[in-house]
Amino acid sequence: MTAEVRVHHRPDRRRAVTAALLSLLGLLLLAGPIRAVAPGSVVVLPTTGIVDAVMADYVAGGLAIAADEGASAIVIRLDTPGGSLDATQRIVSSLLTSRVPTIVWVAPAGGHAASAGTLITLAANLAWMAPGTRIGAATPIDGSGADIPGALGDKVRNDTIAWVTSIAHERGRPVEWAVATVAEARSSPATEAVSLGAVDGIAATIAEVVAGAEGRTVKVAGGETTLSLAGAPIEEIPLNPFQGFLHLLADPNIAFILFTIGFYGLLFELQNPNFVTGILGAIAILLAFIGFGSLPINVAGLLLIGLGVLLFGLEPTVPSHGLLTVGGIVCFVLGASALYNQPGPFEPDVGVALPLLVVASVTTAAFGALIAATAIRTRRMTAPLGTQLPSLAPGAPGEVRLPLEPIGSVYAAGEEWSARSADDRPLPRGTPVRVVRTEGLTVVVEPDPSGLP
Repeated sequence: MTAEVRVHHRPDRRRAVTAALLSLLGLLLLAGPIRAVAPGSVVVLPTTGIVDAVMADYVAGGLAIAADEGASAIVIRLDTPGGSLDATQRIVSSLLTSRVPTIVWVAPAGGHAASAGTLITLAANLAWMAPGTRIGAATPIDGSGADIPGALGDKVRNDTIAWVTSIAHERGRPVEWAVATVAEARSSPATEAVSLGAVDGIAATIAEVVAGAEGRTVKVAGGETTLSLAGAPIEEIPLNPFQGFLHLLADPNIAFILFTIGFYGLLFELQNPNFVTGILGAIAILLAFIGFGSLPINVAGLLLIGLGVLLFGLEPTVPSHGLLTVGGIVCFVLGASALYNQPGPFEPDVGVALPLLVVASVTTAAFGALIAATAIRTRRMTAPLGTQLPSLAPGAPGEVRLPLEPIGSVYAAGEEWSARSADDRPLPRGTPVRVVRTEGLTVVVEPDPSGLP
């Protein structure tokens, strides 16, 4: 029986590993460079969401390709609540040193260029905004979303003011307004931004942006150039699939879902080893941490969620009569609520969406209650000491699933049983064993010499 179990499980495990490796290989193959563009074209880069490392690479790569291919101009269609300080600095630097005329178009209607988006917009040669958009609110904030107090606050604020002032001077934008977006968190609708000279106009379509830029003289890395865009083809180059996937991970709700699924996958693997859920759980957690790298993450929230799931896992093994489950639910809800509350200087104040938080909490509570009810019902089952469990006569073969250290589990007679070794010595997973006797609901086993290689 032991040999048969091995024959059946190894192909499944190989298939699972192969599928995971092929998936990763497929993602790597999709991570190709931005495609070439026609000379003289206007390149449009849709830039939406949190400003992160992926967005910075995307914009820098687009500017490089546009310069190498001889594009006439590059338009960054921007809609962002803000983001990483490092990524913002890279994008601003790329715009200020671009060899191709750069245009930021805050769009679509109702969108915004908040916080980091303000500095990106000011760093472009030209800027337009769609109707109903807004720009500003670039004040640095601390880990709780409040003003940074004391000398540190003055240092960060003054440095940011100096930065935005230099950008405004370089691009000929109103310095007083730019400083106010940092010092006073000032935000302006499109019409006000145009009247102040913070942007060049209002444009509802990319065609209007191109028409407004026609004939304007701007300063690029190689000197001054006059835009001649009449009749130029417009080519939109989105994120490649791999970049889009990584950027999607920066969504706070997606990262939270992946993190939760990953923990449950590892929990299922510990309770019922099957190799697949462990791999999928580990991959989900790794993907979640990729997303967390671009988010204002609160480590305490992560630890609370992990502790909550751990308490659920302990419920079947510790006779707490449901108290561990209650504690797990409380930890999970508190952790999810506090998962994102440490925004950086230009990062948006993000959080897990309330509907998702409610659904996840209710689902987790139901799952925890099921575990607790099953554990309590199992503990109430009694069997006289020395009574044989069904189909587990002495000598029945089996295989260790959870290492016996000294208590673990074995797979025998088509089911998994709580078990320990007869002499209390540890037995690793996969060890062939045979039943010696049963003690209540625990199977006492010893290594099976006939099943050893």
